[in-house]
Amino acid sequence: MADLDLEDRYRGYLMCLNERRFPDLSEFVHNPVVHNDRTLSITEFQDLLRRDAAEIPDLHYAIERLVVQGEQVACRIRFDCTPAASFRGIAPTGRPISFVEHVFYRYRDGRIAEIWSLIDMEAIREQLTPGHPDR
Repeated sequence: MADLDLEDRYRGYLMCLNERRFPDLSEFVHNPVVHNDRTLSITEFQDLLRRDAAEIPDLHYAIERLVVQGEQVACRIRFDCTPAASFRGIAPTGRPISFVEHVFYRYRDGRIAEIWSLIDMEAIREQLTPGHPDR
C-alpha cells in the first residue's frame, strides 16, 4: 500500500473516532488488534474507545504530526477537551485540559494490526489536580 493511501486510511480511522462511529472500526482495525502488547477483540477495542468518549464527550483527535513509512504510521495527536467523568482514575474539574498522545501503528492488509500508545498522563494529572502550581 502506498504511503498516501495509508495516510488516507489513517485519517479515515481518526474521522471514524471523531464521529463516534465505533461499529465501523472493523473497516480500519484488525480483529483481534494488539494494543500496548494486549490482544483485544474488536469489541474490546470499541469498548475502550467508547469509555474514553463517555469520560470526555468532547474528545477530538487532532493530528499534530504524522509520519507514514511503509506499513507503519506514527502520529502525535493533540486533545483539547473537558473531562466529564473520572479519566484514567483522575477526577474531573469541569475545566478544559490539553494533552498529547504519541502513537505508533503497524498496518497489515490496509488495517491496523498493532498499536503502541503513550498518553501524557503527567500533563493530565497536573491540569486536574487541585492546588497544583500550574492551576
